[in-house]
Amino acid sequence: MSEKDNNDVEYDEELDTRGLFCPEPLFEVRNLSETLEVGQCFKVIADDPAAEEDLTRWAKRTETQLVEFRKDGDDLIFYFKKVK
Repeated sequence: MSEKDNNDVEYDEELDTRGLFCPEPLFEVRNLSETLEVGQCFKVIADDPAAEEDLTRWAKRTETQLVEFRKDGDDLIFYFKKVK
Protein backbone atom coordinates (compact mmCIF):
# COMPACT_ATOMS: atom_id res chain seq x y z
CA MET A 1 0.00 0.00 0.00
CA SER A 2 1.57 3.26 -1.10
CA GLU A 3 1.37 6.44 0.92
CA LYS A 4 1.96 10.02 -0.16
CA ASP A 5 3.53 12.91 1.64
CA ASN A 6 2.49 16.52 1.25
CA ASN A 7 5.15 16.89 -1.45
CA ASP A 8 3.66 14.01 -3.50
CA VAL A 9 6.51 11.57 -2.99
CA GLU A 10 4.97 8.08 -2.90
CA TYR A 11 6.46 5.46 -0.62
CA ASP A 12 5.64 1.94 0.48
CA GLU A 13 7.30 1.87 3.92
CA GLU A 14 8.32 4.43 6.51
CA LEU A 15 11.16 4.09 9.00
CA ASP A 16 11.49 6.55 11.88
CA THR A 17 15.01 6.46 13.33
CA ARG A 18 14.71 9.63 15.41
CA GLY A 19 16.51 9.21 18.70
CA LEU A 20 18.99 6.70 17.26
CA PHE A 21 22.59 7.66 16.65
CA CYS A 22 25.35 6.39 14.38
CA PRO A 23 25.52 3.61 13.37
CA GLU A 24 21.98 2.53 14.38
CA PRO A 25 20.03 4.48 11.68
CA LEU A 26 22.21 2.88 9.00
CA PHE A 27 21.60 -0.62 10.41
CA GLU A 28 17.85 -0.02 10.53
CA VAL A 29 17.77 1.27 6.94
CA ARG A 30 19.82 -1.66 5.71
CA ASN A 31 17.53 -4.14 7.46
CA LEU A 32 14.39 -2.52 6.00
CA SER A 33 15.89 -2.37 2.51
CA GLU A 34 16.63 -6.10 2.60
CA THR A 35 12.91 -6.84 3.11
CA LEU A 36 11.72 -4.75 0.16
CA GLU A 37 11.17 -5.71 -3.46
CA VAL A 38 13.01 -3.98 -6.30
CA GLY A 39 11.03 -0.87 -7.25
CA GLN A 40 9.62 -0.21 -3.80
CA CYS A 41 10.19 3.19 -2.20
CA PHE A 42 10.73 3.96 1.45
CA LYS A 43 10.86 7.05 3.61
CA VAL A 44 13.39 7.47 6.40
CA ILE A 45 13.21 10.12 9.11
CA ALA A 46 16.35 10.71 11.17
CA ASP A 47 17.60 13.36 13.57
CA ASP A 48 21.22 12.23 13.87
CA PRO A 49 23.32 14.84 12.01
CA ALA A 50 25.64 12.05 10.79
CA ALA A 51 22.72 10.35 9.02
CA GLU A 52 22.85 12.75 6.07
CA GLU A 53 26.34 11.63 5.09
CA ASP A 54 25.94 8.01 6.24
CA LEU A 55 22.71 7.30 4.36
CA THR A 56 23.80 9.17 1.24
CA ARG A 57 26.98 7.07 1.12
CA TRP A 58 25.00 3.89 1.79
CA ALA A 59 22.68 4.70 -1.13
CA LYS A 60 25.60 5.18 -3.51
CA ARG A 61 27.35 2.04 -2.31
CA THR A 62 24.24 -0.13 -2.64
CA GLU A 63 23.00 1.54 -5.83
CA THR A 64 19.81 2.57 -4.05
CA GLN A 65 18.24 5.65 -5.60
CA LEU A 66 17.96 8.69 -3.34
CA VAL A 67 14.72 10.10 -4.75
CA GLU A 68 14.59 13.13 -2.47
CA PHE A 69 16.25 14.55 0.63
CA ARG A 70 15.05 17.45 2.71
CA LYS A 71 15.44 18.97 6.14
CA ASP A 72 12.50 19.88 8.35
CA GLY A 73 13.80 21.50 11.51
CA ASP A 74 16.02 18.87 13.17
CA ASP A 75 14.54 16.09 11.05
CA LEU A 76 16.33 14.72 8.01
CA ILE A 77 13.88 13.15 5.58
CA PHE A 78 15.05 10.73 2.91
CA TYR A 79 13.09 8.99 0.17
CA PHE A 80 14.82 5.98 -1.33
CA LYS A 81 13.92 3.60 -4.13
CA LYS A 82 15.30 0.08 -4.21
CA VAL A 83 16.61 -0.47 -7.73
CA LYS A 84 18.73 -3.58 -7.24
